[in-house]
Amino acid sequence: MTTAKQTILITGCSTGIGYRTAEVLKERGYRVIASARKADDVARLKNAGFEAVQLDLADSQSIQNAVQQVIDMTAGKLDGLFNNGAFGQPGAVEDLSRDVLREQFETNFFGTHELTNLIIPLMREQGGGRIIYNSSVLGFIAMTYRGAYNASKFALEGLVDTLRLELYGSNIHLSLIEPGPIVSDFRKNAFALYQKNIDPSSSYHKDTYANMETRLQKKGPAVPFTLPADAVVDKVIHAMEAKRPKIRYYVTFPTYLFGYLKRILPTCLLDYFARKI
Repeated sequence: MTTAKQTILITGCSTGIGYRTAEVLKERGYRVIASARKADDVARLKNAGFEAVQLDLADSQSIQNAVQQVIDMTAGKLDGLFNNGAFGQPGAVEDLSRDVLREQFETNFFGTHELTNLIIPLMREQGGGRIIYNSSVLGFIAMTYRGAYNASKFALEGLVDTLRLELYGSNIHLSLIEPGPIVSDFRKNAFALYQKNIDPSSSYHKDTYANMETRLQKKGPAVPFTLPADAVVDKVIHAMEAKRPKIRYYVTFPTYLFGYLKRILPTCLLDYFARKI
């Protein structure tokens, strides 16, 4: 348990990992400031007893407004930031337009970067803090028809690795959480984006898309080794409370497996296994 009440800002709290993290940390004694993109989700969070702000990672003004609200609410003291908000755009790379790829990066990469840069000065001023990023197994392993999400998470991990080096000695600790399949609304949201931005009828990959549509619409876990959101929450707690938080936290068997295979296999064999999934 926390020895003193700590304050943490969490992005992407409308459902899934973000909501469950906010719930558990609040029960654990944290002062949780939950955020969500839509106003009705913010209202729902407040009705559930959370302090909440509206924060759309794809909108710079929304990010700036949210950070100012957090400063006003906390007198500028923030012990932790959990960069959880993100989404996944499905589709073959050759079917992704420039605009669609840009939308993926606006939330998963640029918005997260902008928010973090606004929080770092607060943590420098108070002498330290914890910044935690919810990345993915797809932040270090590429898999087919997930190119937009892969690219955003690969980019995020490179940025975080660099920032960690630059923050050395600041007492601001950075951690990456790398989950595999977790129970959430991720697939449901991904299917809506697929319908919006991908035209399977004119694609070379239309036969594969038919199978992908079935998987995206499947109720319950679509793949083996899927874990509940609490598996991620456990890592967030360690990253917030450990004297020496880890740089990377693996979550789910597929992450451990591919982390191991990436270290020992030549790229051609790693590609072979990735294609089979």
